[in-house]
Amino acid sequence: MSNTLGKLFTFTSFGESHGKGIGGIVDGCPSGIELDEEYIQNELNRRRPGQSAISTPRKEADKVEFLSGIFEGKTTGTPIAFIIWNENQHSTDYDHLKEVYRPSHADYTYQQKYGIRDHRGGGRSSARETASRVVAGALAKLALKKLGVEITAYTSQVGHIAMTKTANLSLIESNVVRCPQPEIAEQMIQYIAELKQEGDSIGGIISCMIKGVPVGWGEPIFDKLQSRLAQSMLSINATHGFDYGRGFEGVSLRGSEMNDSLIKDGDKVSTKTNNSGGIQGGISNGQDIYFRVLFKPVATISKKQNTLDIHSNEVELEAKGRHDPCVLPRAVPIVEAMAAMTLLDLWLSKTPEIL
Repeated sequence: MSNTLGKLFTFTSFGESHGKGIGGIVDGCPSGIELDEEYIQNELNRRRPGQSAISTPRKEADKVEFLSGIFEGKTTGTPIAFIIWNENQHSTDYDHLKEVYRPSHADYTYQQKYGIRDHRGGGRSSARETASRVVAGALAKLALKKLGVEITAYTSQVGHIAMTKTANLSLIESNVVRCPQPEIAEQMIQYIAELKQEGDSIGGIISCMIKGVPVGWGEPIFDKLQSRLAQSMLSINATHGFDYGRGFEGVSLRGSEMNDSLIKDGDKVSTKTNNSGGIQGGISNGQDIYFRVLFKPVATISKKQNTLDIHSNEVELEAKGRHDPCVLPRAVPIVEAMAAMTLLDLWLSKTPEIL
């Protein structure tokens, strides 16, 4: 398996949904970063299960324990190891899946590739693994903060319900769905609650805004900033699409409408518009970077579905266990974390300095 992200700032995750715990090892983190444990724990709290009526009822404290790489409250530049102990596994809830493949899940493909799979909550394929990403991403965000870089993600669409105006980012945490348009958020919450009652699920879109990235981050050809961001985002469970700037909307525009004209802004060079989403030629151009990530409906639902068992017999499956009817509210901090790790890694490749 490919369990490591990054080249200079690297993150390796380990653990399964119903194992003893999950965790990770971060290598290449700059030394001297003050470890704000309260901030890191708050990031985990934004992702943890059981935080609202529209998320999985699984109860996990998700308390992170750092094992190495920290001295007197600061990073030392050596590998940072951490663990989050699993405390609320209901593994027997998944006994009925030992010999059944869930539709659109990783069950069949994992079994065929590795010859073995952990049926308890999906094992390694479970989104529980992403809690480790949030810890590593929080470390990266603390480093980026010293560089003046801010990353903010939010839910902009759930199913057919989409935001209708520019976001007031200060309102993101004002509701459980993490949509900064309160009246739209209420519609989203009601829709998700209805689908949960029906035993169904829904997908949507998370938007992300990154401010403070100067000109020059990203490499030409194979390590373009947008391609590295896309890889990171599409590694998150249930993602099915990524676009940046005007994205797919740009296909209906002419070149004269899409192009970002260069202008003089005091002593600096800027652009009149930002249709490129802050990236040109695979390199940041100093403007705000913005992108969207599309999430599909959660694959595991409690509605009856037709599928096959491991003997290729046709069976009817009614999945049990604890699942999110919509992953978006809890995926917001994951998107931020993946963006932070990607950006810090690219910054180190450009300017490997001590912060």
